[in-house]
Amino acid sequence: MSESKARPGLEGSDGLDPVVREAHQRCFEAGAVVFDEGDAGGSLYLIRSGAVEVTRRGPAGARCMARLGPGELFGEHGTLVAGPRRSCATVTRAAELLELDAAVFEEMCLERADIALRVSRMLAERVQGLEQRLANLEGEDGLHAMVRVLLRLARPCAEGARIETTLRSLAEESGLVLLDAHLAIQSLVDRRLLRLVEDVLIVPDLDALSGSLDAPA
Repeated sequence: MSESKARPGLEGSDGLDPVVREAHQRCFEAGAVVFDEGDAGGSLYLIRSGAVEVTRRGPAGARCMARLGPGELFGEHGTLVAGPRRSCATVTRAAELLELDAAVFEEMCLERADIALRVSRMLAERVQGLEQRLANLEGEDGLHAMVRVLLRLARPCAEGARIETTLRSLAEESGLVLLDAHLAIQSLVDRRLLRLVEDVLIVPDLDALSGSLDAPA
């Protein structure tokens, strides 16, 4: 995925007066971790300048979920939904961020209807993008490509068959980006065609996995 370019978003119209904005502004050098998986949530961040990469750890290591630039939000899950962080945010280019806790963010949305609308649209776009990826995986170029790679790599074992590889290798061999490869594996796990045991993929029934190639998309 390429780094997002600046686009109309919340930058320059964040609903905060200069004094309040300065109080919430945070500066980070490239390589700095804004928050990590498992950290307590409570704040979301608006990128005023620079770039941030959001990753999530998986069986094959960290995978990139998004590359964000000026005008974009991240960390909203920790603010809108109580619970620990589910991802890691790392600054990839020196950045100025606005750190907004739930109370300040709510006040912004209440006082500026345009801010609330832009945030809603931004979050809706992310959900729509994920749904589109999931839909694409049901086609020949997604889920089926992954199944073919898994069948080729499977080796018999007591539990059925085992596959020892990395998510990155699976993505490269199936022609998918890391996120789509992860979604494909997760889809097969949800269907009970795969199991993850420590760092190894287990195929309980090779015939069932092979049969998924003939299932309607």
